[in-house]
Amino acid sequence: MNNSSHPSAVLKAKAYDVIREAAAKAEKDGRLTKAQVNVITEHNWFKLLAPSTYGGLQMPLIEAAHVVEALAWADASAGWTVTSCANAGWLCGFAEPELAKKILSEEKVCIAGGTEPSGTAEKTENGYVINGKWNFTAGVADATAVMATCVVTHNGNAQKQGNDDKIMTFALLKNEISVVNSWSPLGLVAAVGQSFEVKNLEIPADRAFLVAKGSNMIDAPLYHFPIVQFAEAILASNISGIAIRFMDLCEAYLTEKTNRNGDPLINERLVRDVMNKHMAKMNDARTKLFYAIELAWMGAVNFQQVKEAILYKVSAAAYELAKRARECADATYPFCGMQAMDKTTEMNRVWRDLHAASQHTLLVYGGLPE
Repeated sequence: MNNSSHPSAVLKAKAYDVIREAAAKAEKDGRLTKAQVNVITEHNWFKLLAPSTYGGLQMPLIEAAHVVEALAWADASAGWTVTSCANAGWLCGFAEPELAKKILSEEKVCIAGGTEPSGTAEKTENGYVINGKWNFTAGVADATAVMATCVVTHNGNAQKQGNDDKIMTFALLKNEISVVNSWSPLGLVAAVGQSFEVKNLEIPADRAFLVAKGSNMIDAPLYHFPIVQFAEAILASNISGIAIRFMDLCEAYLTEKTNRNGDPLINERLVRDVMNKHMAKMNDARTKLFYAIELAWMGAVNFQQVKEAILYKVSAAAYELAKRARECADATYPFCGMQAMDKTTEMNRVWRDLHAASQHTLLVYGGLPE
């Protein structure tokens, strides 16, 4: 698709409507609604990045970036949850075929978890004993399986892989974890309000796998792509979708805000100058991000590796887009009156979602490759 296309052009209107209409209820409930989960499952979006040989979509990264941007434009919590679960499904490209097939063959698959090593895996004669707590895990309430990344230990001591602690990912079943509602976020309330923990869980060795360069079991560009820039590209695409939705709402507010005579109640010229200035910067950053993703993806497809200079462009563009999105929303927010202040309005919810999403460490500090 055209990199400058509006997110509304990516998906079918019915899907947008179902996801957005349920967004307020999802926030109240602190999790996605059944209607939202059903439409996501119907389109196989939880398996957006999972290997096609196991029933996943294995979508090219540039296409996936546009899809998650569109979902985030429909509802930030839905987009963020799909992104998180799709990323966990991507990890199946590194798992042994039998394990990946088992995980992805479940009805209405939703895999949660990620690559943050927040637990330990004590090596035993027959497998591992898992302990740990993984915070801010989007989608865990609806997950059929969970990916838990751990530091491998033996007799309580961290094992080494070169100079670093040995880190592996473990596939856990939903009935093997405890879901914990452990925080009260500003935004993305329906996406990341829960954590999960595991205590003294014994699992067989065939549930473990390594996520690292060259350890992928599926020989395809998607699983050769460097993990840091992969994450930055998808996260920044989410933020882009949320910011565009906020600006759409601002535009509608500006158009509707008139007195009884139909005259503007606010200095429309001033506001439009501010909006246009910041939107131009954000759109420029968005175009650069999608262009950098496309260049990187072409490198992965043609050469199974991406030049460092192009990876730098992805990282820099992702960071720039997150920054410009925040600036754009914050510059326009003061002109939006009570709608912006009222926590029951979509405008306020989207503003909060944007600031929650853009707090991600990769996009706050830039995450530039060394």
